[in-house]
Amino acid sequence: MWKDEILDEIHQFREEHAKSFNYDLDAMFEDWQKKQLESGRKVVSFVPKQKMNPKK
Repeated sequence: MWKDEILDEIHQFREEHAKSFNYDLDAMFEDWQKKQLESGRKVVSFVPKQKMNPKK
């Protein structure tokens, strides 16, 4: 079977990160938000598009 080394590395990184937070999704999400704020990058949010109602 073909192996993707980059994908394997991503899976390993994700597993290590999850394990370091005891697989607690709330704690992991808080960590991601903290890192996002500390990065100093501009965060962009997009307004959800309105669904169009087709004429019948």
